[in-house]
Parts: sequence; structure tokens; C-alpha cells
Amino acid sequence: MSSLAKTFAKTKLGPLPPEPPVYEDVEHEDDSSSASSMSSTGTVIPTSSQRPAPSVRWSDYFSQEFYLERLSPDSSHAKFHVYLTPPNSAKAPLLVLHHGAGSSALSFALFAKELQKQLPDAGILAVEARDHGSVVWGPEGHVDNDLSIDLLSQDMVDMMHLTQARMGWKELPTVVLIGHSLGGAVVTNAAKQGLLGNKLLGYAVLDVVEGSAMEALKHMQAYLANRPKMFPTLDAAIDWHIRSRTLRNPKSARASVPSLLLQTSEGRWAWRTDLSTTEAYWENWFSGMSSKFLGGKGAKLLMLAGTDRLDKELMIGQMQGKFQLQVFPSAGHFLQEDQPERTAEVVVEFVKRNDRSALVLPPKVSDLLAQGKKV
Repeated sequence: MSSLAKTFAKTKLGPLPPEPPVYEDVEHEDDSSSASSMSSTGTVIPTSSQRPAPSVRWSDYFSQEFYLERLSPDSSHAKFHVYLTPPNSAKAPLLVLHHGAGSSALSFALFAKELQKQLPDAGILAVEARDHGSVVWGPEGHVDNDLSIDLLSQDMVDMMHLTQARMGWKELPTVVLIGHSLGGAVVTNAAKQGLLGNKLLGYAVLDVVEGSAMEALKHMQAYLANRPKMFPTLDAAIDWHIRSRTLRNPKSARASVPSLLLQTSEGRWAWRTDLSTTEAYWENWFSGMSSKFLGGKGAKLLMLAGTDRLDKELMIGQMQGKFQLQVFPSAGHFLQEDQPERTAEVVVEFVKRNDRSALVLPPKVSDLLAQGKKV
């Protein structure tokens, strides 16, 4: 093992991932959708019975797919890509899902299906960030891949309002924000800035905290250099995610991995998002995230793959009861993919406990007196 690998292996974030299997025309790849995702790799090689089968369609998990256009006064233009399962009633909440860096909305595919089973009236909106399935153009017509946290947060809110307009909703439903990794930073920032006003019921962050994320950034470029640049087939890409333990659920890998890749003119498959080019934004994503998480208005849920990821500020906040903490010790970084049913159970319980529309308040004393009743 190289000295760099030994150094990396000693970090709190976990061991260096194993060398990927050698595929024809394959270089090297990373396992994760954000800085803290490096903790999710392991060394277990699946048996032939675990090898993934061909991928599945988005329509197995969501009812609608939209490309939503945004025109701004400054002449910028955006085409946002989202998946939607509409709420079944006006009072039902809308759960908005934001993926991590390098990932896609389909990382929530199995999780969304479980949410529909356990909370059938709720709506689900899975959004894709710019340079991750959505495209934003600047005033000069060039593609704008500015991934700063404020722009990503505003993009997410714009996608909600554009969906509202497309569906003809009179108003935006009550919203629960759920973000994985980078998406956790995005929803936290949106909550702290109050971008949704009183429409925000609460927010959930999946497996990212400021301390471990900032520590992981020191190793990200070296880490990205160790992942395949291309795959000969989609099956090879799916297989790599399972073999490297990036994803621990073959069914989820079949749903999510194809959306991470684009086919080249040579017929091979390359990453849709080049994470190495996003380095200028890494600290912007996670710096100050703990204080934002604790300071935002709304109910708060933090779901982690291990308690070692809690930094000091969050430890204090957790002891003070400022947020709900749920730990999944047997899951990797992609909680919602590795354990979609259990992740959905925790989120559904969180939503039900904090849903104001479900509260039944006792009658006012003045109303009882007006009705001639004794109090």
C-alpha cells in the first residue's frame, strides 16, 4: 500500500476502497456522491448470485417525469429534470428529495417506492441539480455549472414552484426536505435561509455532517483518481458499484447507476458529472453546515451510517434535544439505497410526528361556553 493510501486508511472516514476489478477499457472510479461518501467502501466481493441484472426504468418508482423550464429577467435559462409522484390530497405533504454530488434523483428510487407504501397520500418530488441532469445557461448562452450552495438551494426551490405551476396547484403543499450528502447541505441551507417560509414542515439530512465532510475534502482528488473513468457496459458499472461496496443493494444499483453515466461516441460509458472539476465549491458546500442545521426553522432529522460522524457542535445539539438522530450501523454512505425500507420508516415516522395538519386540538373554552356547555 502506498504512503498516501496508508494515510487515507487512518482517517475516521474508513479504509481505502479495494482496487476495482479489471474491466476491458476501464480506468478507475470513485464510490460516492459527496465528500463523506468515502466512508462507505469495503472489501466484500459478491457471489455470482448477487451479480446485478439489467437496469430498470424510472417509471417503476415515480409516476411522472418533467423537464421544467425557467426563464429569468437576466436572460439566464434553465431546464430542470425532476421525477414526481403527486400528493393524493390538498393537505398531504410534499417530500422533496435532493441527491448528493455526482449522483442523481434515482438514488432515491427504492426509497421513494417505500415512501409511497408507507405514506400513500404524500407527494414525492425528486430533483436533479445543475450538471447532474438539469442544465442552466448563462446570459451569454454558455452552460452555467456554478454549483455554489446558494444557487443550488434556489434551484431546488424553483423546481418546486415550477412543479406547482405545471400541476396547477393553487399553492405549494407543506414541504419536507430530504437531502443526501451534498443534498443534505442544500436542504439545510434552504431551511436556514427561510426560502420556503411557513411551508417548510421540517428537513432530514442523510449521512453528512460538517466535520467529517471537511476532513474528507483533503483526500477527495486522490480518491477520485482511483476510480474507473469509463466502463465498457452499464452492467460493468453496476457490477463495480456492488463489488466496491459503494452500494450494498443490487436492486438499487440497477435503478440508480445507469443514470450516473453517459455513452461516449466509442460506445463506452463515462460519468455524467466530473466531480474533480467541482473542487472550487467543496468547502462552500459544507462550511458552517452544523450551525445552519441547528439554526434552521422546522423539525430536524439527522440519519447517519455511524455515530463517529457527529462533530462537536452536533453532539451538543443532540444532547440538548434539538434534532432527532437515527444511526444505521450496517449501511454504507447511501443509506436510502442500502436500506430503503428502514430509511423510509424513519422518515415517515418523522413526518407523522411533526405534521401540523394531523394535529387534533381540543376545543376552545370560549367555543364551549358559546355552545352552552359546562367547562
